[in-house]
Formats: sequence, structure tokens, C-alpha cells
Amino acid sequence: MAPANASELIRRAAALIFDVDGTLAETEELHRQAFNHAFARHGLDWQWDRAVYKELLRVTGGKERMRAYHARLPTAPPLSDADIAALHRVKTARYAEMVETGCCRLRPGVIELLAASKARRQRLAIATTTSHGNIDALLSQALGARWAAEFDAIVAGDDVRHKKPAPDVYLETLARLQLGAADCVAVEDSANGLIAASRANIPVIITRSMFFADDDFAAAQCVLDDLSELVAGQKTGTRKGDTSSHEAESLLSFTTFKP
Repeated sequence: MAPANASELIRRAAALIFDVDGTLAETEELHRQAFNHAFARHGLDWQWDRAVYKELLRVTGGKERMRAYHARLPTAPPLSDADIAALHRVKTARYAEMVETGCCRLRPGVIELLAASKARRQRLAIATTTSHGNIDALLSQALGARWAAEFDAIVAGDDVRHKKPAPDVYLETLARLQLGAADCVAVEDSANGLIAASRANIPVIITRSMFFADDDFAAAQCVLDDLSELVAGQKTGTRKGDTSSHEAESLLSFTTFKP
């Protein structure tokens, strides 16, 4: 599907459902650094370089990722669930510290797409494997403390039994929105995300990201380098004067309500 057709798919949707890490912002590198910080603080000699982390990203969920890495080591000190939880708390705190510096901006086209969607009175939702704390750290910095008021449903990994590629997070999002799968479009960046949304029968648009650019996206409706391609297509397909004042107001709300 060409970007122009994907833009039309977006325009017709009752709701847009966004993944977070890699989709809204290139956060995975910060997560990698935060994991390494936690390992050092815990006295572990683990060091996840980008190649190792890319492989580990096939395991969704930070605690699950650490367990998977620990299990594959030939010799390793025992790690209890309490140890894993403690590591994850340190990692999450470090990630929030880095995000709060403003070093991780939203990807091209994200703000504009959110604003255009609000102008069309579409509903917005988040369906992600990451934690509520990580979502809040990123979007409080990017959109302001009241960012959550702009979204009709926010479903994180800990809200469901099974994380992506299981469809649970998307099924829960549909339930909270009280919409059918065909009424929504999911925006994802990874094969796991694509599989999860597809299993929930939601059409998917992919925006390639740093760690998942070479994933298999054959089942997606459209694959883009970033969301600015969608925004350009929407502007091309909009009649002059149709929604400009609404879009300007919505864009202003997404860029100026930070405290």
C-alpha cells in the first residue's frame, strides 16, 4: 500500500492505536544503556552491546528479557524473582533520568499525526509492552504532564497476561475503546508488534525503527521510514480549508501544554 492509500486508511479509522518504544520515539538505545547501568549497580559483569540487545528484543518485556539472557549463560550467579525486580527498578529509574534530560524526542511526524487525528475527532490509544512508568517518563517530557488526557485508552504490558506477539494488549485496548478491530489502525515498528495487532485483526502500519528495520513486515498494510510520510499524504489528500483551523488548534495542544 502506498503512503497516500495508508493516509486514507488512517483518515477512515475511528481510532489510532500506537506502540511506544521505537514507534513514538527511538527509545530502545536508552533502554539498553539503562539495563547496563542496572547490571553494573548490581555487580553483574553483563554488558549488552547493540547486537546482543537487538537479539534480546525478540523477547518482549524487560524482566522477561533479563531472565532469558540469564538462562542462556553457561555459568551465572542465581537470580531470584526479587533480584530481577530490583534490577528492573534500577533500570526503569535510570531510563526516566535519561528521558527527563530531553535527549529523546518524538519521531518525525508523530506530533503532526496526533494533532491531525484529534482534529478529525478520532480516538487515540496506546498498546505497548513497556510499563506505565516508562510511558509516562517519555510522554510527560515530550507532551507535558497532562499528556494522558489526550488518549482514550492506555494499555501497558503489565495490564495483560501475555505480552506481544500475543494479541492480549490489543484485545484489551479494543475492549476499552469499545470498538471493533476493523474500526482501528495500529501503528507499530516491530514484527512482534505486527503479529500482535494482526492476531487481533487490526490493520497495521509500520514505521521502521533503529533495531527492527530488517524485520519481516510482509503482513503490514504499509511500511514507512517514519510517520512524516503519512502526514504528507494526509495534507495532499485534504481539501484546502477543510480542517486547517482544527489541525492548528490540535497541534497547538500537543506542543504547548507542557508545564
